[in-house]
Amino acid sequence: MEEAKKNLLTREGLKKYEDELHDLKINRRKEVSEKLKEARAQGDLSENAEYDAAKDEQRDIEARIFELEQLLKNVEVVDEDEDTDNKKIAFGMQVVILDKETKEEFTYVIKGASEADSLNGSISNESPLGKALIGAKKGQTIEVECPVGTLKYKVVSFTRDFK
Repeated sequence: MEEAKKNLLTREGLKKYEDELHDLKINRRKEVSEKLKEARAQGDLSENAEYDAAKDEQRDIEARIFELEQLLKNVEVVDEDEDTDNKKIAFGMQVVILDKETKEEFTYVIKGASEADSLNGSISNESPLGKALIGAKKGQTIEVECPVGTLKYKVVSFTRDFK
């Protein structure tokens, strides 16, 4: 049987997911349980919008709990301090790149797929750009294959000290 894929996380990402899971299990479940109890007390459940809304919320919370438990079951925390000599880009680093065509600079932090959020400045180490950046050096030009063609970026800088 094939081993499940590891979910790479930073220590910060692991804490965020553990805190969310704790909140869902301890606080949110209790809140929804109270809403359901209050809605049941109103009588006829067939036409009770509050009951239906609480059941939907309960379903969403349980689905998110399941999702987080699955993610955390096979997690690997990548220690940002190990596995690098700081001469090459590695997981967890903040990277500044220059688009060779548009001359526009972009700043990203390379994270695991479950933590990545390109709209908020983090990309997955599994994305085409993330893969191309891992192992690159300052000043190096990388090429990324995209549906629109090959994009070229120059590595301007990278650091671990971005917090």
